[in-house]
Amino acid sequence: MFAVAWVAVLGGRRAAKLLGISAAVSLSSITTAFAWSSDPSWNPFAETVPTYTPRYDRDFVRDWEANPPRGYPTISPNNIEPMKAAIKRYAAIVENGGWKKIPNIKLQVGVTHRAVALLRERLYLSGDLREGTSYPDYFDDTLERAVKRFQASNGLAPTGIVDERTIAALNVPASARLRQLRINLDRITALARSAGKRYVLVNIPAAQIEAVEDNRVVSRHSGVVGKIDRQTPELRSMIHELNFNPVWTVPPTVITKDLIPKGREMSRRNEDVLKVYGIDAYGPDGKKLDSSKINWSSSMVQSLVFRQQPGKDNPLGFVKINFHNNYSVYLHDTPSESMFGRNFRAASSGCVRVQNIEQLVTWLLRDNGWTMDQVLTLKKSGERKDVTLKKPVPIYMVYITAWATEDGVVQFRRDLYQKDGVGEVAAAY
Repeated sequence: MFAVAWVAVLGGRRAAKLLGISAAVSLSSITTAFAWSSDPSWNPFAETVPTYTPRYDRDFVRDWEANPPRGYPTISPNNIEPMKAAIKRYAAIVENGGWKKIPNIKLQVGVTHRAVALLRERLYLSGDLREGTSYPDYFDDTLERAVKRFQASNGLAPTGIVDERTIAALNVPASARLRQLRINLDRITALARSAGKRYVLVNIPAAQIEAVEDNRVVSRHSGVVGKIDRQTPELRSMIHELNFNPVWTVPPTVITKDLIPKGREMSRRNEDVLKVYGIDAYGPDGKKLDSSKINWSSSMVQSLVFRQQPGKDNPLGFVKINFHNNYSVYLHDTPSESMFGRNFRAASSGCVRVQNIEQLVTWLLRDNGWTMDQVLTLKKSGERKDVTLKKPVPIYMVYITAWATEDGVVQFRRDLYQKDGVGEVAAAY
């Protein structure tokens, strides 16, 4: 039964193949993990950052990250009792001294090493490993399946290879995990009281978006959230409008931190940054300016408005999802999908980019009588169109790093913005 429950976590037939079993079960929530990389596609002025290259199957990791199973709603009222049970269990682990650290040694199937025995003990304590063995120092197939279970429930792609990221997650102290569970129980309890029957949830640390209806996840989407120094805010609002093939008005943060420095750099080479990136500048009177005459070293440039017309290079892609807030943030599409397949997806200036956004948009427009075909037609045509939702849909942008679901699985995500009060230890993978 334990293995079958984990098929729910890992996602149907694909998971059954990973774990070496067969089952027909419901899916559970997955994943966001860590990669030493960034993607400038959200911001055309950013520099490319070198990418860390893992030794496992990168195609598998990209597919896993970009296409998360639907799973259970993160803030479901049904999660409260499982969280209380998890807190009780982790409190007992802490009272008994917690778990030992795993040395920084790469482990995988076929390896014999004394660190394997420590790994077995660690996974046994967290409930990911149930089976015993006469050869504790040997990394066998049973242990590989346990590692995959741990990775999937800790926001890591389930490769079965114990790499640096997995070791960092394993070595988060039990006391820190207990504190995260207690803090997040308060967060989820408050949210579960107010969440209606139909809503959109953005879980910032997980970099995932859920469309939820009748306490069931209709669709789950990989996302890109704000960078550490440009954080996506926590908020509650109502989605009221969609802009198809929108004009991108460059946000103030991007103007100050990216566009102006890039404009100064390129002007020294006699290059026009606005011409290169297809952006128009407008003065305080609303008149379009000659980009070649802009003095990027002048303070006046801060008062200008910069816009990019709809098109294949527009960072908003073909649709923007609007909700009232004080942070000028929104959900949107993108012309580049490379970031969705990566583990670490904190790379925006605060807005949230959504994978497979067509599915989410069709669900939002259901009460308007729209179909997926209509959404795809607008995407293909490039026609500018603004649509007001007949029934606004609540949106919750939340910070949940630990939760338990009704199948008994305890989920953790990296403490992206270090809001849990446990220091860097839970943010280092």
